[in-house]
Amino acid sequence: MDSLSAFARQLGIADLFGLGFVSVVVTFLTAGLFTWLFIPRLREFAVQVGWADHPNERRLNTEPLPNAGGLAIFAGFIVSVIVAWALRPIVVEIVNIQVLAILLGASLLVLVGFIDDQYGLSPLSRLLVQVLAAMLLIVNGLKIDFNAIPFLPIIPDAINAPLSIFLTILWIVGLTNAVNLMDGVDGVVGGVGFVVSTVLLATAAQFPDRAAAVVLLAGLSGAALGYLRHNFNPSRIIMGDAGAYLFGYTLAAVSLLGTLKFSAGASLLVPLVVLALPVLDTTQVVIGRLARGIRNPLGHPDKTHIHHRVLARTASARRTAVILWTVSLICGMVGMAFQGVSWPVIAVTGVLIAACLWFVAYRRMRAQTIDAARQASISKDG
Repeated sequence: MDSLSAFARQLGIADLFGLGFVSVVVTFLTAGLFTWLFIPRLREFAVQVGWADHPNERRLNTEPLPNAGGLAIFAGFIVSVIVAWALRPIVVEIVNIQVLAILLGASLLVLVGFIDDQYGLSPLSRLLVQVLAAMLLIVNGLKIDFNAIPFLPIIPDAINAPLSIFLTILWIVGLTNAVNLMDGVDGVVGGVGFVVSTVLLATAAQFPDRAAAVVLLAGLSGAALGYLRHNFNPSRIIMGDAGAYLFGYTLAAVSLLGTLKFSAGASLLVPLVVLALPVLDTTQVVIGRLARGIRNPLGHPDKTHIHHRVLARTASARRTAVILWTVSLICGMVGMAFQGVSWPVIAVTGVLIAACLWFVAYRRMRAQTIDAARQASISKDG
């Protein structure tokens, strides 16, 4: 037992059986199990009321597919955060306010994303709400300080203040849309969201003043894994804009909460490395569309995304998802190294992430095999 506790301390876990670590585990499991069990019931309701995503230029489904998965992810996330708060309340008032600001902004974007999924909203209206959600963070003290960016000159406060606000809005809105644009192949965003959330969770756990970030990331990570059980190809439900907005906005906001503030130089470098896949994907898509003369690059769906290019080479949605999970995990481990996280923590995090992804993928494939055998038996008997 002593050796186990000593190993846990090497991983940044001060007390293996203490309330802090137990609350994180309970938060993760609550989010995962709630989402896992809630989705089948939500799917049945979505089919009845017609909440479905229809085929278009960006998506690969050939028939309407229930698109309310984001509501289940959000529900699992919120329930787990409430449970965590009940187990171990965050006593720092300013952190409480900032956490509530993140939850409020996320709720707003989930609502807007869900409305867009079902009825359609103009790109301008979505952008305005995203900017509003970003401003909600800024007025509560969550923003990027331009003067903290390394290798750049220090500028006067009169210029730094508006420039910092602009950079914060760009970071929040950009990442929110970057994650949404990646949602085109079964399992990609769910898996990447789980990888990034868990990597940031493991990183935040190394610092004693990051309790709020740990709670949010544990809930988001668990909800992503519970959702992925039903979304790995062949998907039974998709998250829609509601779920993608939740992942993008929350991950961007939590990075401002202090999850990755190791030094002024690392405060922006680390999240950029960990979130490199969606950032690079959106960048190359926008540049490509602008080069083709498209004036509104974010409102013109096509199949030039990284996941579409990988799919064209692999001809398999499952292999595409696994490849992108792997790339995301590699980026995450590199980001942890930049953060100064020890190699044992990086290795254990990588193994745990891989094991969890394998487990949910195996469970989904096993369920599909059982369903196919049952259908074959019914057809034969008929």
